[in-house]
Amino acid sequence: MTTYITQGRYTREAIQGMVQKPEDRGEAVARLAKAAGLKLLHYFVTYGEYDFLVILQGGRGQTEAETMGALITAAATGGVTDLKTTVGITSKEAVRAMRAAKKLQQGFKAAGQS
Repeated sequence: MTTYITQGRYTREAIQGMVQKPEDRGEAVARLAKAAGLKLLHYFVTYGEYDFLVILQGGRGQTEAETMGALITAAATGGVTDLKTTVGITSKEAVRAMRAAKKLQQGFKAAGQS
């Protein structure tokens, strides 16, 4: 399963609204993720460059670009900005990727090599 790690910021208006009416945004993120066919693993409020970090997993047959594109577009309508998503893989998946890369490398010449 694919893991998506997304960081983002809340707009000033969103923060003002959350101060006036505090709420657990993790619940809203979980509902949005489920609607996109993903599972919310973690939602963290963060202090620093970003305001939150979300870890999602899964997908329901759409391409990853379609799933994340739809999710990020929907989220952006709700007071978030500057979203940055990273795709994460397990160490076992990384080993399989390295083995596949070794096979692909056999017929490939890097730029500048004869």
